[in-house]
Amino acid sequence: MNGNDGEEEEQPGFEIGLVVRNRILRQEDDSVDCMEVLLKELRHVGFTVETVRGFTDGFIKLSATLERLGQAAADLQLRKPTYIGIDLPFQSEDVNAFVRQPDGKLFSWCERFRCYQHMLYGIRNRSQSDISLKLDGRELVWKIREPLLQTLELEGILKHVFPLHDEVKRKKLLKSWVLNKRNYTNQDIDDMYSYFGLKIAIYFAFLRMYARWIVFPALLAVIVQLVNFGSMQFLVLPVFFTSTTLWAVLFFQFWKRKNYSLISRWQINCSVTAGQGYKFLGMECTSLKTRLELLKAMGDRNREKAVYQRYEWFGHLVRFRNNALIILGIVCLQLPFELAYAHLYEVLKSDITKFALTAGYIFLIQFFTKLGARVSVRLIKYENNENSQFQADSLVYKVFGLYFMQSYIGVFYHALLHRNFLTLRQLLIQRLIIFQVLENVLEHSLPYVKYSIKKYRAVRNKKHRRTASGGKKVHFHSKVEKEYLKPAYNASIGDELEDGLFDDYLQLALQFGMIMMFACAFPLAFVFAAVNSFTEVRTDALKLLSMFRRPVPRAAATIGAWINIYQFLIVMSICTNSVLLVCMYDQERKWQIEPGLAGILIMEHVLLLIKFGFSQFVPEEPAWVRARRVWNAEQVQDACAKQLLKSFPSREKNFEEKKVE
Repeated sequence: MNGNDGEEEEQPGFEIGLVVRNRILRQEDDSVDCMEVLLKELRHVGFTVETVRGFTDGFIKLSATLERLGQAAADLQLRKPTYIGIDLPFQSEDVNAFVRQPDGKLFSWCERFRCYQHMLYGIRNRSQSDISLKLDGRELVWKIREPLLQTLELEGILKHVFPLHDEVKRKKLLKSWVLNKRNYTNQDIDDMYSYFGLKIAIYFAFLRMYARWIVFPALLAVIVQLVNFGSMQFLVLPVFFTSTTLWAVLFFQFWKRKNYSLISRWQINCSVTAGQGYKFLGMECTSLKTRLELLKAMGDRNREKAVYQRYEWFGHLVRFRNNALIILGIVCLQLPFELAYAHLYEVLKSDITKFALTAGYIFLIQFFTKLGARVSVRLIKYENNENSQFQADSLVYKVFGLYFMQSYIGVFYHALLHRNFLTLRQLLIQRLIIFQVLENVLEHSLPYVKYSIKKYRAVRNKKHRRTASGGKKVHFHSKVEKEYLKPAYNASIGDELEDGLFDDYLQLALQFGMIMMFACAFPLAFVFAAVNSFTEVRTDALKLLSMFRRPVPRAAATIGAWINIYQFLIVMSICTNSVLLVCMYDQERKWQIEPGLAGILIMEHVLLLIKFGFSQFVPEEPAWVRARRVWNAEQVQDACAKQLLKSFPSREKNFEEKKVE
């Protein structure tokens, strides 16, 4: 396949790694032919193959030509945008009609990875009988139509399939994103998209924009803290609270516009899914009984409607039940524990005792959170969610509820019940500085420690074997093995539905909630958040490029459920800061509605009105994106109309007027 100008696209390097048992790489062993069959089949489907012997495992590095990836994309019916504005299934013969990526390549990293998976797990036994494979004096049966990799995985021969880092691109990203001393937040986001895929690129675009925007409330916080406004000092905190709220509303509204711009520039189709009915019609529902009911009812509209409605409302009831179970667990188990900790922290006098109490609290709360996350993962398996993204969003909502109670209930206790603002500020400093710094240190040091331990064990085991056999000195020189020993980029709650971005988004959301909900009590928290955000842009890039394996790409055109969580935190911040202002101005604790307190309540209602009505003034979709979308829709209608006209049988038409006799 050739590019737009007739030049062949640059072929990628090795992008996929297979981890196999080291023993089957020994070609001289006649008792093992699994490796020979595997390599033969990999080459047969079009892979370029290279084998590497490691200390503990063997590795197979794979790459494929553009032509072979195009064949796999055509087999998958991979839909790609075209230059006429229509998303069509990919066809190799019409390659010039499809839009290229920002880096000039035909396929994105996510699309290439899907093609690699299709090619790997498409290797099947297409003969008329089972095939016997030799391994350690015994025979393995490769059954008819069974994928070869699945057979090898079940037998423990194939241990893992993972994407490989491209050293040239990785070093380029390290230079532009991590080591760039000038542009702290002006790195090319297209490079992240081309290398890591859509979901990680969206995260870095969000983090970069957040770091830029938070400079304004940070500077305002410094002014509030350092400048004495004299007789107008009593208006400083209400003005600061109002300004930060408007800042947050503006930021997320403009982030939505930025999000639309990015997915339009990257030619991502983010159209709304057809819903449960379409999923149901596609037979993706889990209930065999319901599928059979639908098949029988397809000819009868009334029966079909009844089946759809039953399926829809059953899904709503299951989600309501699961959410109720999570809320009940929080109220009955976690809430008493949190309140007990907050009360003990208030009454204890010794700082050493408080420190020990906090350490025990952090240890136990991690156990509660992991337990709640496991329960949430099991519950959502029984929900009728549209797809894996809806399942991931459901998991995010449930687990964030646990973290929300963990992070804020003690702070609410001191702020609203005891009205002890000195203790409240101490808690905020403790959570923001000590906790956040500790989290960052652990987040970036643990992967290196895990990698070092794995590397040390591998070298030690090899040394023992070499010493026993009188071998030479051990040298750890295999790059693919070094990469495999690095930890995978997984979420702390499990990698089934979420990747490591869950922890990054969670940390950012908890910090945002802390600085927003208690802005009046500790304005300087915005300064810490600004410094932390600028640091996160680089440390997160360093973590992904150097400390973890290359993540498996995931397609997610937005930040998903997190945008709703941020909107919830903004509403909560309006309520909590209004209450804080009431407490500060009501020194006698009589809760009297005087003109000042009435003004605070009026300000709260006005801010809530602005929060929910601001979208009418700043549309989420930019005008140029909307114009392009409308143009694409018109192109689709024109193409469909022409195709329909061609489908009619041709008939001779006489356009001459009849002569009047």
